[in-house]
Amino acid sequence: MADLTHGDDAAAVNALRSAVMRLSRRLKHQRVDESLSPTEMSVLGTLSLCGSATPGELARKEHVQPPSMTRIVALLESKGLVSLEPHPEDRRQKVVTKTERAEAMLDESRRKRNAWLAGLVEGLDEDEWAKLRAAAPVLEKLAHL
Repeated sequence: MADLTHGDDAAAVNALRSAVMRLSRRLKHQRVDESLSPTEMSVLGTLSLCGSATPGELARKEHVQPPSMTRIVALLESKGLVSLEPHPEDRRQKVVTKTERAEAMLDESRRKRNAWLAGLVEGLDEDEWAKLRAAAPVLEKLAHL
């Protein structure tokens, strides 16, 4: 367990935070469609990963307020990136589903970002790349805690 009162652990946490934030900012600039906000792209990514969901479920997953998610979903629908269907069990609710156009956009975005990141990885030596490959599952777990 990290002991943030211990100098080495505190320094490692600080370095990890700084590196993840900087890398995240740089990755966000590798966008395919500049007309979509990072939040809109995130919602599409969540739909791609988790499948169809109600706006309330999306709001919880994206850590935004339900009225904000309602606006985001309306924008995505107006752009032809999601469709809204009646909920099969509760007709008062809608189910949000990504469209084929959204999936194609997400695929292209992933390809572009992966290519950009692969270019950075080429600057690492074999030992650094092996450490990064080993750390990837841990970072993935950390991202979902």
